[in-house]
Order: sequence, then structure tokens, then C-alpha cells
Amino acid sequence: MDGRELSLPVRPLDARAAGLAVVHQNLGLVDDHTVWENVRLARYQAARFSRRIDGKAERAAVAAVLARLGANVDVNERVGELSAEDRAAVAVARAMQDHRDGGGLVIFDESTRAMSKQARGRFFDLVRGVIDDGASVLMISHQLEEVVAVTDRVTVMRDGLIVEAGIPTKDIDEAGLTRLMLGRHIGAQNRVDSVATPAPAATVRGLNARSVRHLDLDVKKGEIVGLTGLVGSGAVAVAEAIGGARSAQGGTLTVNGKTLHLRKRRDSSADFIAVGVAFVAERRLEQGLAGEMTVTENLTLPRVKARGGRFRTGGAWQAQETAAMIEKLDIKPPDPHKTVGTLSGGNQQKVLLGKWLAGQPELLVLHEPTQAVDVGARSDIIEAIRAAARDGCGVLISSVDAADLAVLCDRVLVFRQGTVVAELAEDMTQDDIIHATFEPAGDAQADAEQPADDTELNVKGVAR
Repeated sequence: MDGRELSLPVRPLDARAAGLAVVHQNLGLVDDHTVWENVRLARYQAARFSRRIDGKAERAAVAAVLARLGANVDVNERVGELSAEDRAAVAVARAMQDHRDGGGLVIFDESTRAMSKQARGRFFDLVRGVIDDGASVLMISHQLEEVVAVTDRVTVMRDGLIVEAGIPTKDIDEAGLTRLMLGRHIGAQNRVDSVATPAPAATVRGLNARSVRHLDLDVKKGEIVGLTGLVGSGAVAVAEAIGGARSAQGGTLTVNGKTLHLRKRRDSSADFIAVGVAFVAERRLEQGLAGEMTVTENLTLPRVKARGGRFRTGGAWQAQETAAMIEKLDIKPPDPHKTVGTLSGGNQQKVLLGKWLAGQPELLVLHEPTQAVDVGARSDIIEAIRAAARDGCGVLISSVDAADLAVLCDRVLVFRQGTVVAELAEDMTQDDIIHATFEPAGDAQADAEQPADDTELNVKGVAR
């Protein structure tokens, strides 16, 4: 680092002294601590004799770093209560606080995975500022659009080996990177015909969740419904309440003729699972998987009690169920005894999805299902979700990824300040979703009255 040799593995104190900082994919935050405590962890400045920590000074230092990032985050807020975008900002702030102009290396490992398109733009402005000050940046990403747009050179790895090194990104496009990553070409994902039937898969009535008030929602069997909006719009709160991941202030969910009460989680997660509701969480290792357990143990965990008996866990059914999911989702390596924490992010996501698909749910609720996965895993996950819909499962997807929603969903509900401001269906495009998400509420009617050509031009302009 800048002429200084570091032994591997690099010790954290040595890395900091050499100007090496890392923003890890799982962020490495402590949910029950505040923002300033997370940023200043292991960096507290204590008084010489009393060893007392000056909390006021520490909070001011963190506020200054966040301001430099353009992040509007309360330093006294508990990290566990933050949005995914703000959590990412806290992790970036922790890495950037020691940065010194004129040198150093900052490693970003999927650091933008939870950010909206607008927030990613601000993030890359910051990255360019760091580079202009003399630092170098190593960006690890599955977002090929970002790789091509932001980086100078790219090295492609596959199965632990370097396929190509130091390719100037001006000489390659996303399709070329895909071929190098996978060893094959993947065609563009396109919309397919809806397989929804008139029969209801789930009925939500009077849902009150955070800013959302009195929401009624029907999801048909085989229907894929998208929920989207800016941070704090209410889309995530709705998905988490319906999936049983977070209590609501009121409302009911009816599945298979059985009604669950969403107010303050009067019904447990086991009750949601029992009626056929499955929730695929965004933060897979923290909320959806046991990283120290095997693929088999994770895939079959929700059904161990029902199928394994009171005193016995295991049996032929686990091996059969695991083999079927490994084949269906193309989980790699295809080793049922592999510890999940050692898998790539894409294969961890497949295990999490397979864990619930194996139970044949009536309603599948997913939060950012393709976040931080490679293009091959994304294709496999999209096909698995479509297959679940073809089998009659109702699907609810909360995501800020307009491309995924446009490809997967029969209709998309756009939230703003707790209210559904637009419902898109049929021939919707990625641009339509972006337009509806960012369009000021008062402009919707005005745009609707414009000629078709003008409307198309407006959509394209917002997308750029």
C-alpha cells in the first residue's frame, strides 16, 4: 500500500494505518447500537487520564463524515431502525472517516446494493471525489451497468479463477462481461404472459403499517405484484407486514380461508408459515439463513418439526428435498453438506429462496430478491419465481429495481408517503416505473393529458 508491504491476512490496525478501508457486502453493523457508535467503533478518543469518551465530540465527528457523504441520517438513531440505503451510508461513513487525501485504497464490496438509482448517483460522485484526492478504489460488483459506467479497468473471475484481467472498460460492454463471467451468453429477460387466475391467493384489508393507512390489496393465484417507491414510501413496510416479518398497527391477511391479524403481530411467524405465507428477506444472512449451518439444514429448516417428528430431525425426505432444490435452482457447488456462509451471495440467495419454495407456499413475499447477485443467478431466480406463479402461488415483490419489476410483474403499485399513487400493468416498461416513482404527485394528471409522443419523451428523460 503506497510502497508499504502488508502481510496477509491484513490486521485491521495495520490496514487503517496504511490507508486501506473496506465496506463489506454485509455491512458489518451492530443493529442495537446507534449510528455514531457504529461509525466510531474501535476509534473512540478517550481522555488521557480519566479514559472518558466525549460523546458530544464523537457525534460531531460522525455528523461531519455523513454530511460529506450527503447522507441525512440522525447520528443518535439505532442502526436496526434505518432503511437499507441509510445503513449502507453508515457503513461507507465508517470506512471513509480515516481517509487522507493523496493516497490509500478504499474497497467497496457490493456497497450500492441497497441504494436507489438516485442514491447511487450521489455515491459515485463521492467515489470520484476520493479518486480526485489521490486515492484508489477497488469496486467488487455484480451490477455490470455500474462496472462499465464507473470503473477504468475490470478483472473478471469465475469459479475462483481469473478469466480476464485489466480489461479497459471502454473496450467492453455488459454483454461481453456476461459472457466472460458465465462462459456463455444469457439472453435479455423479457416479460411473459400472465398466468394469474381469478381465484384469490391472499386478501389484505385495512392494513396500517408505518406511513401506510387503510390499504386493501388482493393478490390472485399465479399473479406477481410489485411494490416500489422511494425510501420511506411505505412499500417495504407493506411487504414486511404481509410477510409476517414486522408488526403493523392494524389490518388482516386472509390466506386459504384463514385470517391472520397483523396488529402488533398477534399471530406468530409460525402462524404465517402454517397458512402458507413465505417471506424472503433482503438481508439474507442476518434475517433468512443460518450461515454456520449446511445447505440441507437451511433448505429444510421450516419443515423439520412437521416432517421429522418430535425427537428426530433428518431422514430421506431432507436429502430428496435438498437434491431437488439444488437441481432446480442450480445451486453451486451442488454439495448439500456445504456450509451456507461459505457460498457466494448469489448461491446463498438461491438457498434462501429454495428454503421457502420447497414448502409450496400459497403466498410468496420477497424483498429485493435479486440484490447483489450475478447475472446468472438473477436469471435463475427470476425463472424460479415465474415457476412458482405457474404453480398457482401468489407473489408479492418489494423492490427498487425497476428492471426486475418490469420483467417479472403483472402489475406494480407505486407508493409515495404511504399512499399508492400509481398502478402500472400490461405493457409497462422500466422507464414507466421510474417515471411513476420520481414524478411529483401533482404532475401525474398533467402528464396523463399530454399527447402520447410527449409522454414517451418525458419517460425517457427521467430514465436518463
